[in-house]
Amino acid sequence: MNKAAADWRDDPMFSKKLSYRRNFAFFPKKLSDKTWVWWAHYYYVQQNLYYRDHERAFRTEDVFPKFISEEEYILAAISAGYTELGFSDHTPWHYESGYHATMRMDESQLEDYVHTLSVLRDKYKDKISIKIGLECEYFEDKMEWLKDQLEKYKLDYIILGNHFDGSDETGIYYGHPVSLEELKKYVSQVIKAMDTGLFSYVAHPDVVFYDESKQEHIDELEKICIHAAEIDMPLEFNLLGYKAMRHYPSQPFIDLCKKHHNRIIIGTDAHEPSALKDTKTYNRAYAYLKESGLEITEDIKMLR
Repeated sequence: MNKAAADWRDDPMFSKKLSYRRNFAFFPKKLSDKTWVWWAHYYYVQQNLYYRDHERAFRTEDVFPKFISEEEYILAAISAGYTELGFSDHTPWHYESGYHATMRMDESQLEDYVHTLSVLRDKYKDKISIKIGLECEYFEDKMEWLKDQLEKYKLDYIILGNHFDGSDETGIYYGHPVSLEELKKYVSQVIKAMDTGLFSYVAHPDVVFYDESKQEHIDELEKICIHAAEIDMPLEFNLLGYKAMRHYPSQPFIDLCKKHHNRIIIGTDAHEPSALKDTKTYNRAYAYLKESGLEITEDIKMLR
């Protein structure tokens, strides 16, 4: 954890090397005393933890839990009373350079991912419906490759989680504070992705770290709400960000959703099985959205 700043714009981590933004994600969290601290985002690859030390003052064992199997998520969902559970792990991408991304499985692991979930889907078919999907960015030059994988593995659905500009190999990470020009790129990519007809909904649409104090940023982000309403695509209210007090979901974006009558889907974004049992956070979010006058939906378009 870095030293807290009175505001994230004053934190030196904000201006660290571009490689940080490309290779590792940091999220700001606002504490009860109104200061900001930075939490590391972490990922599992082949049951091994890829950890990069970025001057953090906490112990890794305090942050990183043990490896968790897909079956544990299913058992947690059944225990919590779910009738259907969708898996949407971060999609792999094909990198001509052989680049290894830390936030997603390797391309070679996709077959095992689908096979494992297919076996579990059959095993628990009398207790819960399992849908197999992926969370994907809009990387324009890789969309044909993605379409081939969707057909090859007969995936049920994909959701749009646009974390990077064009590629996580070369592009910036949108979860860090962005300029207006960077925000425009993000919005353009999200709208193009929506128009492909491939995605069921937009995951954490306000993950892009825009400046809430600037009307030009809010006006730009509004274009996502306008277009989503036009094509009737749900926008996600992300429970992981909500519970962790990240910069998303953000109040200005919620206000925009209300203005344009967007349908909202509550996504658990469960990085551990216990998140599926956290009815307290879900109910709090549900009540908040209802009080805000938003329409909550559980219906999404499937690929097949």
